[in-house]
Amino acid sequence: MRRLAAAACLLSVLTGCAVGPNYKQPPVNVPDVYRDVQGPPQPAASLADQPWWEVFGDAKLQQLISEALVNGYDAQLAAYRVEEARARAGIARSEFFPQINYGGDWSRGRNSGVVFPNSTATTNLYSVNVNFGWELDIWGRIRRLNEAAKAEYLSSEEARRGVLLSLVSDVARNYFLLRELDLELEISRNTVAAFKETADLFERKLREGAASGLETAYASAAYNQVAATVPDIERQIEATENVIALLLGHNPQAIERGLELDSQPIPPQVPAGLPSTLLQRRPDVREAELDLIAANAQVGVATANFFPTISLTGLFGAVSPDVSNLYPAGKVWTIAASLLGPLFQGGRLRSNYDATYAQWEQFRVRYEQTVTSAFAETTTVLYARDKIAASVAELQQTVDHYREMVRLTNLRYNSGLSNYFEVLYSMQQLFPAEIALARFQLALLNNYVDLYKALGGGWTIETQDWEPSNAPAASNPSNPASASP
Repeated sequence: MRRLAAAACLLSVLTGCAVGPNYKQPPVNVPDVYRDVQGPPQPAASLADQPWWEVFGDAKLQQLISEALVNGYDAQLAAYRVEEARARAGIARSEFFPQINYGGDWSRGRNSGVVFPNSTATTNLYSVNVNFGWELDIWGRIRRLNEAAKAEYLSSEEARRGVLLSLVSDVARNYFLLRELDLELEISRNTVAAFKETADLFERKLREGAASGLETAYASAAYNQVAATVPDIERQIEATENVIALLLGHNPQAIERGLELDSQPIPPQVPAGLPSTLLQRRPDVREAELDLIAANAQVGVATANFFPTISLTGLFGAVSPDVSNLYPAGKVWTIAASLLGPLFQGGRLRSNYDATYAQWEQFRVRYEQTVTSAFAETTTVLYARDKIAASVAELQQTVDHYREMVRLTNLRYNSGLSNYFEVLYSMQQLFPAEIALARFQLALLNNYVDLYKALGGGWTIETQDWEPSNAPAASNPSNPASASP
Protein backbone atom coordinates (compact mmCIF):
# COMPACT_ATOMS: atom_id res chain seq x y z
CA MET A 1 0.00 0.00 0.00
CA ARG A 2 2.87 2.35 0.75
CA ARG A 3 4.42 1.63 -2.61
CA LEU A 4 1.08 2.15 -4.31
CA ALA A 5 0.55 5.45 -2.49
CA ALA A 6 4.06 6.59 -3.33
CA ALA A 7 3.52 5.70 -6.98
CA ALA A 8 0.23 7.60 -7.04
CA CYS A 9 1.86 10.67 -5.49
CA LEU A 10 4.72 10.52 -7.98
CA LEU A 11 2.26 10.18 -10.85
CA SER A 12 0.25 13.18 -9.67
CA VAL A 13 3.41 15.31 -9.43
CA LEU A 14 4.54 14.27 -12.87
CA THR A 15 1.15 14.94 -14.45
CA GLY A 16 1.03 18.37 -12.83
CA CYS A 17 3.66 19.83 -15.14
CA ALA A 18 3.78 20.27 -18.89
CA VAL A 19 6.94 20.65 -20.91
CA GLY A 20 7.35 23.50 -23.34
CA PRO A 21 7.01 27.26 -22.89
CA ASN A 22 4.03 28.80 -21.11
CA TYR A 23 2.41 31.61 -23.08
CA LYS A 24 3.42 35.20 -22.39
CA GLN A 25 1.96 38.08 -24.35
CA PRO A 26 4.65 39.69 -26.54
CA PRO A 27 5.35 43.33 -25.71
CA VAL A 28 3.77 45.76 -28.14
CA ASN A 29 4.33 49.49 -28.53
CA VAL A 30 1.00 51.11 -27.71
CA PRO A 31 0.82 54.87 -28.47
CA ASP A 32 -0.58 57.17 -25.84
CA VAL A 33 -2.69 59.13 -28.33
CA TYR A 34 -3.70 58.87 -31.96
CA ARG A 35 -1.42 60.81 -34.27
CA ASP A 36 -2.63 64.25 -35.44
CA VAL A 37 -6.06 63.73 -33.88
CA GLN A 38 -7.42 66.81 -32.18
CA GLY A 39 -8.76 66.69 -28.65
CA PRO A 40 -7.66 64.70 -25.61
CA PRO A 41 -8.22 60.93 -25.53
CA GLN A 42 -11.42 59.75 -23.88
CA PRO A 43 -10.84 56.61 -21.80
CA ALA A 44 -14.51 55.76 -21.25
CA ALA A 45 -16.93 56.51 -24.07
CA SER A 46 -16.21 55.25 -27.55
CA LEU A 47 -18.18 54.86 -30.75
CA ALA A 48 -17.14 51.18 -30.72
CA ASP A 49 -19.10 50.56 -27.50
CA GLN A 50 -22.41 51.11 -29.29
CA PRO A 51 -24.26 48.29 -31.08
CA TRP A 52 -24.63 48.81 -34.80
CA TRP A 53 -28.39 49.40 -34.65
CA GLU A 54 -27.70 52.53 -32.57
CA VAL A 55 -24.86 53.69 -34.81
CA PHE A 56 -26.80 53.57 -38.08
CA GLY A 57 -30.07 55.44 -37.68
CA ASP A 58 -31.71 54.55 -41.01
CA ALA A 59 -34.47 51.99 -40.33
CA LYS A 60 -34.16 50.45 -43.81
CA LEU A 61 -30.41 50.07 -43.37
CA GLN A 62 -30.96 48.39 -40.01
CA GLN A 63 -33.35 45.95 -41.65
CA LEU A 64 -30.82 45.12 -44.36
CA ILE A 65 -28.03 44.55 -41.84
CA SER A 66 -30.24 42.29 -39.72
CA GLU A 67 -31.11 40.23 -42.77
CA ALA A 68 -27.46 39.96 -43.81
CA LEU A 69 -26.45 38.75 -40.34
CA VAL A 70 -29.12 36.05 -40.49
CA ASN A 71 -29.02 34.90 -44.11
CA GLY A 72 -25.71 36.18 -45.51
CA TYR A 73 -23.35 33.57 -46.89
CA ASP A 74 -20.34 35.03 -45.09
CA ALA A 75 -22.14 34.85 -41.74
CA GLN A 76 -23.18 31.25 -42.34
CA LEU A 77 -19.68 30.18 -43.36
CA ALA A 78 -18.18 31.86 -40.29
CA ALA A 79 -20.69 30.12 -38.02
CA TYR A 80 -19.85 26.71 -39.47
CA ARG A 81 -16.13 27.38 -39.03
CA VAL A 82 -16.80 27.98 -35.34
CA GLU A 83 -18.76 24.73 -35.16
CA GLU A 84 -15.86 22.87 -36.77
CA ALA A 85 -13.34 24.39 -34.34
CA ARG A 86 -15.59 23.54 -31.39
CA ALA A 87 -15.83 19.93 -32.56
CA ARG A 88 -12.06 19.70 -33.03
CA ALA A 89 -11.57 21.00 -29.51
CA GLY A 90 -13.84 18.18 -28.33
CA ILE A 91 -11.68 15.66 -30.19
CA ALA A 92 -8.57 16.95 -28.44
CA ARG A 93 -10.32 16.93 -25.05
CA SER A 94 -11.30 13.27 -25.50
CA GLU A 95 -7.65 12.22 -25.17
CA PHE A 96 -7.78 13.02 -21.46
CA PHE A 97 -10.02 9.98 -20.94
CA PRO A 98 -9.49 6.24 -21.43
CA GLN A 99 -10.53 4.95 -24.81
CA ILE A 100 -12.86 1.97 -24.17
CA ASN A 101 -13.86 -0.38 -26.98
CA TYR A 102 -15.68 -3.65 -27.32
CA GLY A 103 -15.16 -6.55 -29.67
CA GLY A 104 -16.21 -10.05 -30.50
CA ASP A 105 -14.91 -12.91 -32.61
CA TRP A 106 -16.17 -16.20 -33.99
CA SER A 107 -14.14 -18.84 -35.70
CA ARG A 108 -14.68 -22.40 -36.89
CA GLY A 109 -11.81 -24.75 -37.65
CA ARG A 110 -10.27 -28.18 -37.51
CA ASN A 111 -6.73 -29.20 -36.50
CA SER A 112 -4.54 -31.47 -38.58
CA GLY A 113 -4.57 -35.13 -37.53
CA VAL A 114 -0.86 -35.40 -38.21
CA VAL A 115 0.14 -32.56 -35.93
CA PHE A 116 -2.67 -32.96 -33.37
CA PRO A 117 -3.70 -36.65 -33.47
CA ASN A 118 -5.93 -36.29 -30.39
CA SER A 119 -7.75 -33.17 -31.51
CA THR A 120 -9.13 -33.51 -34.99
CA ALA A 121 -12.74 -32.54 -34.42
CA THR A 122 -14.24 -29.47 -36.05
CA THR A 123 -14.85 -26.84 -33.36
CA ASN A 124 -16.37 -23.39 -32.94
CA LEU A 125 -14.71 -20.68 -30.88
CA TYR A 126 -16.50 -17.61 -29.54
CA SER A 127 -14.98 -14.63 -27.77
CA VAL A 128 -16.20 -11.29 -26.47
CA ASN A 129 -14.16 -8.59 -24.77
CA VAL A 130 -14.04 -5.02 -23.54
CA ASN A 131 -10.65 -3.33 -23.83
CA PHE A 132 -9.30 0.07 -22.94
CA GLY A 133 -6.22 2.18 -23.50
CA TRP A 134 -5.16 5.29 -21.62
CA GLU A 135 -2.12 7.48 -22.20
CA LEU A 136 -0.80 9.01 -18.99
CA ASP A 137 -0.20 12.69 -19.72
CA ILE A 138 3.04 12.89 -17.75
CA TRP A 139 4.79 15.38 -20.01
CA GLY A 140 1.72 17.47 -20.81
CA ARG A 141 1.44 16.53 -24.49
CA ILE A 142 -2.32 16.10 -24.28
CA ARG A 143 -2.72 19.25 -22.21
CA ARG A 144 -0.79 21.25 -24.80
CA LEU A 145 -2.93 19.76 -27.57
CA ASN A 146 -6.04 20.85 -25.67
CA GLU A 147 -4.58 24.28 -25.06
CA ALA A 148 -3.94 24.66 -28.80
CA ALA A 149 -7.40 23.35 -29.75
CA LYS A 150 -9.13 25.68 -27.30
CA ALA A 151 -7.17 28.68 -28.59
CA GLU A 152 -8.03 27.73 -32.18
CA TYR A 153 -11.71 27.48 -31.25
CA LEU A 154 -11.67 30.90 -29.57
CA SER A 155 -9.75 32.26 -32.55
CA SER A 156 -12.47 31.02 -34.89
CA GLU A 157 -15.04 32.80 -32.72
CA GLU A 158 -13.09 36.05 -32.98
CA ALA A 159 -12.79 35.48 -36.73
CA ARG A 160 -16.57 35.07 -36.84
CA ARG A 161 -17.00 38.37 -35.03
CA GLY A 162 -14.63 39.98 -37.48
CA VAL A 163 -16.68 38.60 -40.37
CA LEU A 164 -19.89 39.97 -38.86
CA LEU A 165 -18.29 43.36 -38.32
CA SER A 166 -17.08 43.39 -41.93
CA LEU A 167 -20.53 42.30 -43.08
CA VAL A 168 -22.20 45.15 -41.19
CA SER A 169 -19.68 47.57 -42.69
CA ASP A 170 -20.06 46.23 -46.24
CA VAL A 171 -23.85 46.47 -46.14
CA ALA A 172 -23.69 50.01 -44.76
CA ARG A 173 -21.09 51.18 -47.29
CA ASN A 174 -22.99 49.76 -50.27
CA TYR A 175 -26.29 51.15 -48.97
CA PHE A 176 -24.77 54.62 -48.64
CA LEU A 177 -23.29 54.24 -52.13
CA LEU A 178 -26.75 53.35 -53.41
CA ARG A 179 -28.26 56.47 -51.83
CA GLU A 180 -25.43 58.60 -53.25
CA LEU A 181 -26.04 57.20 -56.73
CA ASP A 182 -29.75 57.93 -56.30
CA LEU A 183 -28.82 61.53 -55.51
CA GLU A 184 -26.48 61.70 -58.51
CA LEU A 185 -29.27 60.36 -60.71
CA GLU A 186 -31.66 62.98 -59.39
CA ILE A 187 -29.13 65.78 -59.97
CA SER A 188 -28.35 64.51 -63.46
CA ARG A 189 -32.00 64.19 -64.47
CA ASN A 190 -32.81 67.68 -63.19
CA THR A 191 -29.80 69.09 -65.06
CA VAL A 192 -30.72 67.14 -68.19
CA ALA A 193 -34.25 68.56 -68.06
CA ALA A 194 -32.89 72.10 -67.73
CA PHE A 195 -30.43 71.67 -70.61
CA LYS A 196 -33.10 69.95 -72.71
CA GLU A 197 -35.39 72.92 -72.30
CA THR A 198 -32.58 75.26 -73.32
CA ALA A 199 -31.59 73.15 -76.32
CA ASP A 200 -35.19 73.01 -77.54
CA LEU A 201 -35.48 76.77 -77.10
CA PHE A 202 -32.45 77.45 -79.26
CA GLU A 203 -33.62 74.94 -81.85
CA ARG A 204 -36.90 76.87 -82.21
CA LYS A 205 -35.08 80.20 -82.32
CA LEU A 206 -32.70 78.85 -84.93
CA ARG A 207 -35.59 77.80 -87.14
CA GLU A 208 -37.11 81.24 -86.70
CA GLY A 209 -33.80 82.95 -87.42
CA ALA A 210 -33.55 84.44 -83.94
CA ALA A 211 -30.55 82.36 -82.78
CA SER A 212 -27.19 81.50 -84.22
CA GLY A 213 -25.92 78.02 -85.03
CA LEU A 214 -23.14 78.51 -82.46
CA GLU A 215 -25.59 79.06 -79.63
CA THR A 216 -27.70 76.09 -80.72
CA ALA A 217 -24.69 73.76 -80.98
CA TYR A 218 -23.41 74.89 -77.58
CA ALA A 219 -26.78 74.24 -75.91
CA SER A 220 -27.19 70.84 -77.59
CA ALA A 221 -23.65 69.77 -76.65
CA ALA A 222 -24.25 70.74 -73.03
CA TYR A 223 -27.46 68.71 -73.01
CA ASN A 224 -25.88 65.61 -74.58
CA GLN A 225 -22.90 65.72 -72.24
CA VAL A 226 -25.06 65.62 -69.13
CA ALA A 227 -27.56 63.15 -70.62
CA ALA A 228 -24.72 60.66 -71.19
CA THR A 229 -24.19 60.38 -67.43
CA VAL A 230 -27.73 59.11 -66.73
CA PRO A 231 -27.36 55.59 -68.24
CA ASP A 232 -24.02 55.12 -66.52
CA ILE A 233 -25.46 56.05 -63.12
CA GLU A 234 -28.40 53.72 -63.70
CA ARG A 235 -25.90 50.94 -64.48
CA GLN A 236 -24.05 51.58 -61.24
CA ILE A 237 -27.30 51.56 -59.27
CA GLU A 238 -28.23 48.17 -60.69
CA ALA A 239 -24.77 46.76 -59.87
CA THR A 240 -24.85 48.14 -56.32
CA GLU A 241 -28.30 46.65 -55.67
CA ASN A 242 -27.00 43.28 -56.83
CA VAL A 243 -24.03 43.53 -54.47
CA ILE A 244 -26.33 44.26 -51.53
CA ALA A 245 -28.62 41.38 -52.52
CA LEU A 246 -25.62 39.03 -52.51
CA LEU A 247 -24.58 40.25 -49.06
CA LEU A 248 -28.12 39.43 -47.92
CA GLY A 249 -27.96 35.95 -49.46
CA HIS A 250 -30.57 36.78 -52.14
CA ASN A 251 -30.74 36.64 -55.88
CA PRO A 252 -30.39 40.01 -57.68
CA GLN A 253 -33.33 42.22 -56.77
CA ALA A 254 -34.34 45.80 -56.08
CA ILE A 255 -33.36 47.24 -52.69
CA GLU A 256 -35.74 49.32 -50.60
CA ARG A 257 -34.53 52.80 -49.66
CA GLY A 258 -34.84 54.79 -46.47
CA LEU A 259 -33.42 58.20 -45.62
CA GLU A 260 -31.90 60.44 -48.26
CA LEU A 261 -28.13 60.74 -48.38
CA ASP A 262 -28.00 64.16 -46.76
CA SER A 263 -30.48 63.04 -44.07
CA GLN A 264 -28.35 60.19 -42.74
CA PRO A 265 -27.50 60.87 -39.07
CA ILE A 266 -23.82 61.48 -38.31
CA PRO A 267 -22.75 62.80 -34.90
CA PRO A 268 -20.55 65.93 -35.07
CA GLN A 269 -18.04 64.39 -32.66
CA VAL A 270 -17.03 60.72 -32.62
CA PRO A 271 -15.25 59.61 -29.43
CA ALA A 272 -12.52 57.10 -30.21
CA GLY A 273 -11.43 56.05 -26.73
CA LEU A 274 -7.85 55.28 -25.74
CA PRO A 275 -5.54 53.58 -28.26
CA SER A 276 -4.87 50.73 -25.82
CA THR A 277 -8.54 49.67 -25.92
CA LEU A 278 -8.08 48.55 -29.53
CA LEU A 279 -6.27 45.47 -28.22
CA GLN A 280 -9.45 44.39 -26.45
CA ARG A 281 -12.01 45.59 -29.02
CA ARG A 282 -10.74 44.58 -32.43
CA PRO A 283 -11.58 40.99 -33.38
CA ASP A 284 -8.58 40.69 -35.70
CA VAL A 285 -6.16 41.59 -32.88
CA ARG A 286 -7.78 39.10 -30.52
CA GLU A 287 -7.78 36.46 -33.25
CA ALA A 288 -4.08 37.03 -33.95
CA GLU A 289 -3.20 36.63 -30.27
CA LEU A 290 -5.24 33.44 -29.95
CA ASP A 291 -3.46 32.04 -33.00
CA LEU A 292 -0.20 32.87 -31.24
CA ILE A 293 -1.39 31.06 -28.09
CA ALA A 294 -2.23 27.99 -30.18
CA ALA A 295 1.20 28.09 -31.86
CA ASN A 296 2.86 28.40 -28.45
CA ALA A 297 1.01 25.29 -27.26
CA GLN A 298 2.12 23.40 -30.39
CA VAL A 299 5.72 24.13 -29.40
CA GLY A 300 4.94 22.34 -26.13
CA VAL A 301 3.56 19.38 -28.08
CA ALA A 302 6.72 19.24 -30.19
CA THR A 303 8.79 19.33 -26.99
CA ALA A 304 6.77 16.50 -25.42
CA ASN A 305 7.43 14.32 -28.46
CA PHE A 306 11.06 13.98 -27.30
CA PHE A 307 9.87 12.13 -24.19
CA PRO A 308 8.42 8.60 -23.95
CA THR A 309 4.71 7.97 -23.76
CA ILE A 310 3.37 5.76 -20.96
CA SER A 311 0.10 3.99 -21.56
CA LEU A 312 -2.16 1.65 -19.63
CA THR A 313 -4.05 -1.04 -21.50
CA GLY A 314 -6.48 -3.65 -20.33
CA LEU A 315 -8.87 -6.32 -21.53
CA PHE A 316 -11.74 -8.18 -19.94
CA GLY A 317 -13.72 -10.83 -21.74
CA ALA A 318 -14.46 -14.49 -22.24
CA VAL A 319 -13.51 -17.26 -24.66
CA SER A 320 -15.49 -20.46 -25.10
CA PRO A 321 -16.39 -23.08 -27.71
CA ASP A 322 -20.03 -22.54 -26.79
CA VAL A 323 -21.95 -19.32 -26.61
CA SER A 324 -23.78 -20.45 -23.51
CA ASN A 325 -20.48 -20.83 -21.66
CA LEU A 326 -19.11 -17.39 -22.37
CA TYR A 327 -20.38 -16.22 -18.99
CA PRO A 328 -19.58 -17.05 -16.29
CA ALA A 329 -17.09 -19.62 -17.60
CA GLY A 330 -14.16 -18.81 -19.85
CA LYS A 331 -13.28 -15.43 -18.36
CA VAL A 332 -10.03 -13.79 -19.47
CA TRP A 333 -8.46 -10.50 -18.47
CA THR A 334 -5.22 -8.64 -18.84
CA ILE A 335 -3.85 -5.33 -17.66
CA ALA A 336 -0.53 -3.88 -18.75
CA ALA A 337 1.56 -0.76 -18.82
CA SER A 338 3.73 0.17 -21.78
CA LEU A 339 6.46 2.69 -22.41
CA LEU A 340 7.34 3.86 -25.89
CA GLY A 341 10.01 6.43 -26.53
CA PRO A 342 12.07 7.65 -29.47
CA LEU A 343 15.54 6.21 -29.80
CA PHE A 344 16.58 7.17 -33.32
CA GLN A 345 14.36 9.17 -35.68
CA GLY A 346 16.90 10.49 -38.16
CA GLY A 347 16.42 14.08 -36.93
CA ARG A 348 12.63 14.04 -37.52
CA LEU A 349 11.71 15.16 -34.00
CA ARG A 350 14.26 17.97 -34.00
CA SER A 351 13.15 19.17 -37.42
CA ASN A 352 9.51 19.03 -36.30
CA TYR A 353 10.37 21.13 -33.25
CA ASP A 354 12.29 23.66 -35.38
CA ALA A 355 9.36 23.92 -37.82
CA THR A 356 6.86 24.40 -34.99
CA TYR A 357 9.02 27.05 -33.35
CA ALA A 358 9.39 28.86 -36.69
CA GLN A 359 5.58 28.84 -36.99
CA TRP A 360 5.36 30.38 -33.53
CA GLU A 361 7.75 33.13 -34.62
CA GLN A 362 5.57 33.77 -37.68
CA PHE A 363 2.44 34.10 -35.53
CA ARG A 364 4.32 36.40 -33.15
CA VAL A 365 5.34 38.70 -35.99
CA ARG A 366 1.82 38.51 -37.42
CA TYR A 367 0.36 39.50 -34.05
CA GLU A 368 2.68 42.51 -33.77
CA GLN A 369 1.90 43.45 -37.36
CA THR A 370 -1.85 43.22 -36.70
CA VAL A 371 -1.56 45.46 -33.64
CA THR A 372 0.51 48.05 -35.50
CA SER A 373 -1.86 47.91 -38.48
CA ALA A 374 -4.82 48.46 -36.15
CA PHE A 375 -3.29 51.68 -34.79
CA ALA A 376 -2.40 52.86 -38.31
CA GLU A 377 -5.88 52.14 -39.70
CA THR A 378 -7.65 53.84 -36.80
CA THR A 379 -5.38 56.88 -36.93
CA THR A 380 -5.94 57.21 -40.67
CA VAL A 381 -9.74 57.20 -40.49
CA LEU A 382 -9.78 59.51 -37.45
CA TYR A 383 -7.56 62.03 -39.20
CA ALA A 384 -9.51 61.72 -42.44
CA ARG A 385 -12.81 62.51 -40.71
CA ASP A 386 -11.98 66.14 -39.99
CA LYS A 387 -10.49 66.63 -43.44
CA ILE A 388 -13.47 65.13 -45.26
CA ALA A 389 -15.87 67.18 -43.13
CA ALA A 390 -13.91 70.33 -44.05
CA SER A 391 -14.15 69.41 -47.74
CA VAL A 392 -17.90 68.89 -47.44
CA ALA A 393 -18.30 72.31 -45.84
CA GLU A 394 -16.28 73.99 -48.62
CA LEU A 395 -18.17 72.15 -51.37
CA GLN A 396 -21.48 73.07 -49.81
CA GLN A 397 -20.52 76.74 -50.05
CA THR A 398 -19.36 76.18 -53.62
CA VAL A 399 -22.71 74.69 -54.58
CA ASP A 400 -24.55 77.54 -52.85
CA HIS A 401 -22.48 80.11 -54.76
CA TYR A 402 -23.05 78.38 -58.11
CA ARG A 403 -26.80 78.17 -57.47
CA GLU A 404 -26.79 81.89 -56.77
CA MET A 405 -24.77 82.39 -59.95
CA VAL A 406 -27.38 80.46 -61.97
CA ARG A 407 -30.16 82.56 -60.45
CA LEU A 408 -28.39 85.85 -61.19
CA THR A 409 -27.45 84.95 -64.76
CA ASN A 410 -31.05 84.00 -65.47
CA LEU A 411 -32.16 87.39 -64.12
CA ARG A 412 -29.57 89.17 -66.28
CA TYR A 413 -30.63 87.18 -69.34
CA ASN A 414 -34.33 87.86 -68.78
CA SER A 415 -33.49 91.56 -68.34
CA GLY A 416 -31.55 91.62 -71.59
CA LEU A 417 -28.25 92.40 -69.83
CA SER A 418 -26.41 89.27 -71.00
CA ASN A 419 -26.65 86.44 -73.50
CA TYR A 420 -27.56 82.89 -72.70
CA PHE A 421 -23.96 81.73 -72.83
CA GLU A 422 -23.57 83.03 -69.27
CA VAL A 423 -26.58 80.98 -68.15
CA LEU A 424 -25.22 77.82 -69.80
CA TYR A 425 -21.78 78.38 -68.32
CA SER A 426 -23.14 78.79 -64.79
CA MET A 427 -25.28 75.66 -65.14
CA GLN A 428 -22.28 73.72 -66.40
CA GLN A 429 -20.34 74.77 -63.33
CA LEU A 430 -23.16 73.87 -60.94
CA PHE A 431 -23.63 70.29 -62.16
CA PRO A 432 -20.12 68.93 -61.35
CA ALA A 433 -20.10 70.86 -58.07
CA GLU A 434 -23.34 69.16 -56.96
CA ILE A 435 -21.95 65.76 -57.98
CA ALA A 436 -18.72 66.42 -56.08
CA LEU A 437 -20.68 67.44 -52.97
CA ALA A 438 -22.71 64.22 -53.12
CA ARG A 439 -19.56 62.14 -53.41
CA PHE A 440 -17.87 63.84 -50.49
CA GLN A 441 -21.01 63.38 -48.40
CA LEU A 442 -20.71 59.68 -49.27
CA ALA A 443 -17.03 59.77 -48.26
CA LEU A 444 -17.99 61.23 -44.88
CA LEU A 445 -20.55 58.47 -44.31
CA ASN A 446 -18.06 55.81 -45.40
CA ASN A 447 -15.51 57.30 -43.02
CA TYR A 448 -18.07 56.90 -40.23
CA VAL A 449 -18.47 53.23 -41.18
CA ASP A 450 -14.71 52.74 -41.44
CA LEU A 451 -14.18 54.34 -38.06
CA TYR A 452 -16.74 52.05 -36.43
CA LYS A 453 -15.01 49.06 -37.99
CA ALA A 454 -11.49 50.27 -37.14
CA LEU A 455 -12.41 50.75 -33.48
CA GLY A 456 -13.70 47.19 -33.20
CA GLY A 457 -17.39 47.98 -33.56
CA GLY A 458 -19.28 47.26 -30.37
CA TRP A 459 -17.78 43.90 -29.40
CA THR A 460 -17.48 44.94 -25.77
CA ILE A 461 -21.19 44.78 -24.95
CA GLU A 462 -22.41 41.77 -23.00
CA THR A 463 -24.80 40.15 -25.46
CA GLN A 464 -23.36 37.56 -27.82
CA ASP A 465 -26.26 37.96 -30.25
CA TRP A 466 -25.36 40.91 -32.41
CA GLU A 467 -28.86 41.60 -33.56
CA PRO A 468 -31.60 43.92 -32.28
CA SER A 469 -34.45 42.35 -30.35
CA ASN A 470 -36.83 42.58 -33.32
CA ALA A 471 -34.46 40.87 -35.80
CA PRO A 472 -35.80 37.80 -37.62
CA ALA A 473 -34.51 34.43 -36.45
CA ALA A 474 -32.50 32.25 -38.78
CA SER A 475 -33.30 28.61 -39.31
CA ASN A 476 -31.42 25.71 -40.82
CA PRO A 477 -33.31 22.42 -40.93
CA SER A 478 -30.14 20.42 -41.57
CA ASN A 479 -28.44 21.66 -38.39
CA PRO A 480 -30.61 22.94 -35.52
CA ALA A 481 -27.49 24.04 -33.68
CA SER A 482 -26.87 26.72 -36.28
CA ALA A 483 -30.05 28.67 -35.60
CA SER A 484 -28.13 31.96 -35.53
CA PRO A 485 -24.86 32.99 -37.19
